[in-house]
Amino acid sequence: MRADAIAQGCLLVADPTMSDPNFRRTVVFVLHHGDEGTLGVVLNRPSEVPVDEVAPDWAAFVSDTGEAFIGGPVEQDTPLCLAALRNGETSSSVPGTIAVSGPVALVVLDSDPDELVSKVRGMRVFLGYAGWDAGQLEGELEREDWIVVPALPSDVFAEPGTDLWARVLRRQGVPTALLATHPGDLQLN
Repeated sequence: MRADAIAQGCLLVADPTMSDPNFRRTVVFVLHHGDEGTLGVVLNRPSEVPVDEVAPDWAAFVSDTGEAFIGGPVEQDTPLCLAALRNGETSSSVPGTIAVSGPVALVVLDSDPDELVSKVRGMRVFLGYAGWDAGQLEGELEREDWIVVPALPSDVFAEPGTDLWARVLRRQGVPTALLATHPGDLQLN
């Protein structure tokens, strides 16, 4: 996999054979990629922590069941929030947001929810994040630990319980789509 394929707003899909329990069968949405490293959130790891325990001002506005997602192994006591902006809205026109990709933006949790919620169509809170130092992710790509693919806004807000990992792989076309049926541990096959 080419390291130049990594870009803000892309997805990192864990290779089926990845054994790291923090990332096994995960889909990571890249929030930032630059010379200093890469930052993202795992999209498909719901937690049992209610949003009102970590971001009480925002709990009434989050999508789905009101539980936060595990964004990654780094700083899991730090909440991050992503929102999908309504059609016609941009981060520059919506105070309290930072552009990521297309309609997806980071929400500044110190902002006033009342000024923002009418301009978004979905929000999700993540506990922690996934982070790589400069060159670290590129090394993992050389080992073929990750598959870099384009993201859809719907990936960020996929219903809990959705097999997002398989869904993202299936839409890539053959041969990558075939990985969606990989058991992970070939001894289980």
